[in-house]
Amino acid sequence: MHQMQSTLLRVLLAAAILYCGPALSQTYPAKPIRFIVGFPPGGGADTVARLLSKHLTESWGASFIIENRPGADSAIASEIASKAPPDGYTIVMVTNAHTITPFQRKLPYDPVKDFTPVILAATGPNFLLVHPSMPVKSVKDLIALAKAKPDWMSFGSSGTGTSPYLAMELLKSMTGVKMVHVPYKGTGLAVIDLIGGQIQLMFGAISTTVPFVKNGRLKALAVSSRKRIVSAPDVPPVGDTLPGFEATTWYGVLAPARVPNDIIQRLYSGMSAVLQLPEARTYMATLGFDATGEGPKEFADIIHADLERWGKVIRNIPPP
Repeated sequence: MHQMQSTLLRVLLAAAILYCGPALSQTYPAKPIRFIVGFPPGGGADTVARLLSKHLTESWGASFIIENRPGADSAIASEIASKAPPDGYTIVMVTNAHTITPFQRKLPYDPVKDFTPVILAATGPNFLLVHPSMPVKSVKDLIALAKAKPDWMSFGSSGTGTSPYLAMELLKSMTGVKMVHVPYKGTGLAVIDLIGGQIQLMFGAISTTVPFVKNGRLKALAVSSRKRIVSAPDVPPVGDTLPGFEATTWYGVLAPARVPNDIIQRLYSGMSAVLQLPEARTYMATLGFDATGEGPKEFADIIHADLERWGKVIRNIPPP
């Protein structure tokens, strides 16, 4: 008799667990969702987060509270999210800094184990920019000139360890060329010096540099994405010359680890629907972004691949 009761209890418990998932998704969200962004208002990550929040609020009737917590290359925001309850009411917008920062400082969280990927929302490739006086018309020309004149070229970036800096280090590692790095306290200052001819080249965000390319003050040799982009269809990818090269800034949403799968799927389907809206895609394109929408598994694979790639690049950078 006791054994029968024990078996019945286990069956009922298993049934309750199986039922619990769909029940959660049917009632979620029942309160405001905290959406942490590890960057200041107005930047790319903040813009993508607010776009998703706006449309989901309209379609779900549930509010999203954007909380900007910049600092430590977004590690502050990620730490807060990693320690939040795994109930789906805290999510965080991250960039590929999530896969770069672990190799630059000790973190109080694991970039893989402490999170559940939700969606890769957008990618923002960079232009490979040179001053118009540079006697090059392609990536092939640039590499040939750099090999002929080692350390003659100076490239700018928004700081050591940032995505534009690592994009150039990736190019250097794939070609063996030698160039001098000039770090700035922001992309804007680097662009000004590139226009003025104080530096010769840099990777720069398309959204902020395309006006200078159009008016001829800068020359775009290539884009850092795998494919040509809608906003600059005549500019070829670096990968056409260096197969395998890719160095885009991506924007994705993570939840804490152990959030129930049905809630992750609810978030993913809602955000994916937003990214398919024509007005959302058009708005993204004006910023130089491509709306992507890869799901949890695909996003997890991208995070793993980036950790391997950037870890190798960073470890191989020679000391200053």
